[in-house]
Amino acid sequence: MKQNLESANAALHRDAPDAGRRNLLKLTGVGMAALGAASLFDISNAKAQNMAQEWDKIFPKSQKVDHQKVTFKNRYGITLAGDLYLPKDRAAKRLPAIVVSGPFGAVKEQSSGLYAQAMAERGFVTLAFDPSYTGESGGEPRNVASPDINTEDFMAGVDFLGLHTSVDRERIGVIGICGWGGMALNAVAADKRVKAVAASTMYDMSRVMSKGYNDSMTPEQRRQALEQMSRQRWADAEKGAPAYQPAYNVLKGGEAQFLVDYHDYYMTPRGYHKRAVNSGNAWTVTTPMSLMNMPLLTYIKEISPRPVLLIHGEKAHSRYFSETAFAAAAEPKELVIVPGANHVDLYDKVDVIPFDKLTSFFNQHLAA
Repeated sequence: MKQNLESANAALHRDAPDAGRRNLLKLTGVGMAALGAASLFDISNAKAQNMAQEWDKIFPKSQKVDHQKVTFKNRYGITLAGDLYLPKDRAAKRLPAIVVSGPFGAVKEQSSGLYAQAMAERGFVTLAFDPSYTGESGGEPRNVASPDINTEDFMAGVDFLGLHTSVDRERIGVIGICGWGGMALNAVAADKRVKAVAASTMYDMSRVMSKGYNDSMTPEQRRQALEQMSRQRWADAEKGAPAYQPAYNVLKGGEAQFLVDYHDYYMTPRGYHKRAVNSGNAWTVTTPMSLMNMPLLTYIKEISPRPVLLIHGEKAHSRYFSETAFAAAAEPKELVIVPGANHVDLYDKVDVIPFDKLTSFFNQHLAA
């Protein structure tokens, strides 16, 4: 997750009202923006980045699965980089499959890869991918998020798996983690090929960007944020390069506990990865703009009659996102609250993540 956004919202609750503009600048990153090196307008480079061939995940390689580096294109022609995990005992059978991505600002070598490998151990063909403009996937400028393109990325993963010889294309599911949980739900609402979707420790990025944490942003603060980003576009256009927000998850002291939790994952050996936006890198200043004006979960009811599984930690600061999504979704749906868990616990703690529940959910709903 984007640390400066969280810092701003935490500050909104503890600072005096006249500090609103300063906090708003933290929200957008305008106040401390530094110019990025990538060209804002050179979008012709849709090829994947140079892909590392060595095992560079933050989790150990399983001996129960086969692993392949793969690439595939989305509908916009951007080449996405992924890790394909296949059960070793698959023989010549066509198996159920799951597309996995997230968290927001992470790469496939982190949480999504861990989930994908764990589910492959349980009999599924799985694909963990880097969203467009991040990690080893293509697209310029780097480190930009889009509610449309990143929703499309999940659908492109379904395209890829549906053409794979080890996959039964009528038994494909999706798992989205953190901010990509909202993207996953949005994708499945539209993509009727997907038979079941799970979102773990889910963030609705459009809601938090446009309304702040716990919907605390005032209309005036929203107007100011959009004003700042609108004018930043002229600065970016003049320079031919986007400005970037301050480095994420760099602590200065006094942060809220959930920010410390993010740091402990993204900036320590537990979860650090050099390609992750959240591991000391940053999104562009104008990244929030499209998310602020395009609610992701508008059509969540249209996932039905396909099932939705929402998983969240009991003590997660973000729990309300899953609870709201659960209330808005139509049956069949299920909300699993993991006792004692915070938001980040569901990134990588294999003894906390309810893999047995995920397995039974997809076994039931991706049955032959």
